[in-house]
Amino acid sequence: MKKITVLLADDHSIVREGLRALLESSGDFEVLGEAVNGLEAVELVQKLCPAVVVMDLAMPQLNGLEAARRILQQVSPPPPKVIILSAHGDDAYVDQVASLGAQGYLVKQSSANILIKAIKEIHSGKLFYSPSIDKRMRDHLQKRPGNAPAFSRAGHRKKVDVQLTSREREVLQLVAEGRANKEIASDLGISIKTVEKHRQSVMQKLNLHDTAGLTRYAISAGIIESSVQSTIIN
Repeated sequence: MKKITVLLADDHSIVREGLRALLESSGDFEVLGEAVNGLEAVELVQKLCPAVVVMDLAMPQLNGLEAARRILQQVSPPPPKVIILSAHGDDAYVDQVASLGAQGYLVKQSSANILIKAIKEIHSGKLFYSPSIDKRMRDHLQKRPGNAPAFSRAGHRKKVDVQLTSREREVLQLVAEGRANKEIASDLGISIKTVEKHRQSVMQKLNLHDTAGLTRYAISAGIIESSVQSTIIN
């Protein structure tokens, strides 16, 4: 039986090592590579062409949501299946992931057997969510009218609906991580003036007026973890 090829993307080495050991010991998977951030994940997908990507949400430089968006939008090679493995199981996060077209979402408290089952299921063309999330989704689907979002908490839906470009989301994350405009320009290969232009555009679209506001937004939207820049907003 041909093994399912997998790429792991998580900024914690102990998590990646544990996942690799778990998957390889099962005998059904081949881990092709590991990414420590979203940018590396996008690059390795192009290079290694895995069948499935297991992706964390909160990663430096490029978060899992944006990385998954780019991976799923690629044309050549055909995109892999993407399953999000996150410490966050809130409805708002799940809603964003589902809207991207990712095939699965598991909370990190899931058992090893659930993870193995999830990867096999999405590889076969099915969707898979943690049992607790799946139940909530079914309950919401039964109650919501028409094509309304699966989860529609008023406090989060406004954030999800804001239309930021891919570059604006990238700049937002780096600003929220505490990077200076010069550093952002160097990381993204653009001018400082262009960084400032994107930053101003993000602030206008979100109706925010300072870095602390951008950081709070990034945390609430799952773009960065609350521990990344707690010093900015305290």
